[in-house]
Amino acid sequence: MNISRFAVIGALVLMAACTPKGDQANGGAAASKPMATVNGKALTKAQFDYFVKTVAGKPADALTIEERGQVLDTLVRAEVVAQQAEKDGLDKQGDVPVSMAMARLQILEQAAMANYLKDRKPTDAELKAEYDTQVAAMPKMQYKARHILVKTEEEADKIIADLKKGAKFEKLAAEQSLDGSKTNGGDLGWFSPRNMVKPFADAVASLKKGETTSAPVHSEFGWHVIRLDDTRETAPPSFDAVKERLGNLVEAKKFKAYGDDLLKTAKVEKTPGA
Repeated sequence: MNISRFAVIGALVLMAACTPKGDQANGGAAASKPMATVNGKALTKAQFDYFVKTVAGKPADALTIEERGQVLDTLVRAEVVAQQAEKDGLDKQGDVPVSMAMARLQILEQAAMANYLKDRKPTDAELKAEYDTQVAAMPKMQYKARHILVKTEEEADKIIADLKKGAKFEKLAAEQSLDGSKTNGGDLGWFSPRNMVKPFADAVASLKKGETTSAPVHSEFGWHVIRLDDTRETAPPSFDAVKERLGNLVEAKKFKAYGDDLLKTAKVEKTPGA
């Protein structure tokens, strides 16, 4: 059984954050039974089972006797090293305490989410309502356009002037554009306005098919000359195609509302200037 060092570290971080309560939740005496003792500290069956599940993705009972021995050796080695690290004070140095604290927050938040949502699965009505919300927020149009990106407004002005004289957009894009689309004559394919920076999206939306911007368009990337080649109405995905994603959205909103309610009764004091 091949257990990578990074997989071991990740699983052990999880174990360090959740093992105490996990032992109690997973079956009392059986879960707390020591699989090994390292300098007086027990490595429990619950830790062993969790480690196997996290690293191997299967229950400990599915391992061979040899594989179980290898996993236990890995845990023992990691515990020996961890104890020495604590003796050396490494748990209080550098980013280690912060990393451990953040791991605790993340794991407990995930546990809280699972616990809160276990009896609050999205209903079909909630999924349909979320679907309608998402469809309503979708851009109604998609655009197919080309552009030429240059560093200065003067360069863009000259390109516009050359286009008015009959120069080919594709040729100028291939020769002068700084964007990777230059290899396709500046072709950006079909895109939604939300996928573009606002100045670019606004400029495209103001054009008619076949029209080129009469003035350079400035964005954080430089100066654009844009030609709109085509438009089409956005077709929303079917409800069934996005049902799983909708479920995730509904659950995320429910859990956020739960967190918002907790915040209302929490005593929070923020340090001025923080």
